Amino acid sequence: MGKIADNIARIRERIYNRAIQVGRNPEEIILVGVSKTVGITSIKEAIAAGITILGENYVQEAREKILQIKERVAWHMIGHLQRNKVKPALSLFSMIQSVDSWKLAKEISSQASKEGKLIEVLIQVNIGEEGTKSGVNPDEVEELLGNISNLSGIKVKGLMAIPPYFPEAEKARPFFRKLRKLRDRLLSYSSDTISLEHLSMGMSSDFEVAIEEGATMLRIGTAIFGERK
Repeated sequence: MGKIADNIARIRERIYNRAIQVGRNPEEIILVGVSKTVGITSIKEAIAAGITILGENYVQEAREKILQIKERVAWHMIGHLQRNKVKPALSLFSMIQSVDSWKLAKEISSQASKEGKLIEVLIQVNIGEEGTKSGVNPDEVEELLGNISNLSGIKVKGLMAIPPYFPEAEKARPFFRKLRKLRDRLLSYSSDTISLEHLSMGMSSDFEVAIEEGATMLRIGTAIFGERK
């Protein structure tokens, strides 16, 4: 196996072991390979090693890669999405993990409805309430969900968050726990347009702690592809 395949194998082993340790089913945890700035050759190696979902931050970069990569793989938008990029995003991504405002949700709904699509999304929560990060403040998520429940063409599948970075993974735990508790409190909003089964949280440096706190999607880039230039 190549280095990327070795990395993926080790990550999957760690996911499996940590899930078993905390009494979870490893199969309910989805690995998203974060491929922003990663070259085509490396991405193809990851796909050959079993990666089935790739996460990108920018519409243009994703478009260029998708045109070159013919393998069957799903693409998720995990970066901030501008409203003027919604239409092309809908043709590229099977999920938008970064819905961070009512205006963006309305634009996604409008474009998806025009095209007869149902697009799956996650609500990005600014769980650390940091001024430098996108996301809905935790105390505004309930209102946003209530408004989205009246939209067509869009289905909320859960919540996503990027907690503050800490060298010690354990320090991220309170933020993961806060997101899980927020999701659990909002489960009463479940409907035809809202099903909150997913918690997208945990990256290369802290994904095992995120698993312990209920993550169902892990967004991992560096641990698969190496440090970015």
